[in-house]
Amino acid sequence: MAGRYATALFDLAREGNAIDAVKADLDGFDALIAESSDLARLVRSPVFSADEQLQALAAVLDRAGIGGLAAKFLKLVTSNRRLFAVRDMAKAYRELVANHKGEATAEVTVAEQLKGDHLDALRAALKAVSGKDVDLNIKVDPTIIGGLVVKLGSRMVDTSLRTKLNAIRHAMKEAR
Repeated sequence: MAGRYATALFDLAREGNAIDAVKADLDGFDALIAESSDLARLVRSPVFSADEQLQALAAVLDRAGIGGLAAKFLKLVTSNRRLFAVRDMAKAYRELVANHKGEATAEVTVAEQLKGDHLDALRAALKAVSGKDVDLNIKVDPTIIGGLVVKLGSRMVDTSLRTKLNAIRHAMKEAR
């Protein structure tokens, strides 16, 4: 379902030359959901009626400065009682935009935030591997201790210290 909505939105955005504007607005709304537990509850909860969700959503969109096609899309999704899937729709839309532009998106998990030089080096390495410009989606997870986990398309490389320590622990158990 999320893919169908995202594809319809992408087609409309392409016709209106608003692909990047819609992407920016959806990314902004997705970030608001991630930051606000109240907004996340409004989006996910079936307890709220469509009218209640629509009124609250309109206020949030006005306050966030989200308008145009993205705002109309979000209101339509709300009217159709599909707001619970809006984050998946935004993700699917980002993938469509990346494919349209010949870009790839890599999900990178690191133990601590990367500095500018490291980000550039990582982007360059991933571009060399994939042959495409790579957009990085970085998550900070201190439990990996060090190293990084990179998911690019169907490939995954895990060089985290946590994984290496678990492999050593497993090897030592088998050696007994």
